Amino acid sequence: MESYLPSFDLKGKVAAITGATKGIGRAISIAYAEAGAELILVSRTESDLESLKEELEARGTKVFTVAGDVQKYEEIIGKIEEQYKDKTIDVWVNNAGMNIRSEAEKVTEEEWNQIVQTNMKSAFFFSQYAAKKMKSSGYGKIINMSSVGGHVALRTGVVYAMTKAALIQMTKTLALEWGKHGIRVNAIGPWYFPTALTEKLLQDEDYVNDILAQTPLKRIGELKELAGTAVFLATEASDYMTGQTLFVDGGMTIYGF
Repeated sequence: MESYLPSFDLKGKVAAITGATKGIGRAISIAYAEAGAELILVSRTESDLESLKEELEARGTKVFTVAGDVQKYEEIIGKIEEQYKDKTIDVWVNNAGMNIRSEAEKVTEEEWNQIVQTNMKSAFFFSQYAAKKMKSSGYGKIINMSSVGGHVALRTGVVYAMTKAALIQMTKTLALEWGKHGIRVNAIGPWYFPTALTEKLLQDEDYVNDILAQTPLKRIGELKELAGTAVFLATEASDYMTGQTLFVDGGMTIYGF
């Protein structure tokens, strides 16, 4: 009998993840390892990379690590290419991101450059590199980590919001351009999850109550719930999806703020 249950398996696939050692990136890295992928992990902190690598290799996962700031994406790409020159990369997750919560009139040029280069510029040039690798095999998945802040107006900081909105539009445009090569480009738009960026905010009871008032499910998300979406977008289960942003937000965006 014909089966209609698609594979959520990543065995034999190579997946690269930026911002791989903390919060969302760590959850995705572990989930991809559990799904059978070979991993390329990128993070600024070498000690965190080594710790995660040791943990994943103990499970039988093959792991290659690159320590570096994604603002220096050329250096990171160079190190990856040395290792994977004659190999394809099947999945690329642009997860690395940052925020500086300045009021609009107080944003400095240095803050602007840091946020734009980390959240948006690196994501584009990593995607460009990944697409070149994927074209050779006629198949690939690029996943951009956007935010509900790229879709609705929030108190997130204007430059952060701009970069996350740009990722949504970049996702659509790259999907249109690269679809003919079998490359799917999709994005994820999280609401609040426990990460280094949200840790202090989630310790403020009034702030949390404000968040929950805007969330139909009335709770903060769990990282495994976001990692599941990333696995779906990386596997053949999502092969007929491209150019889409999946909001993993407890229903927050249904309000249409």
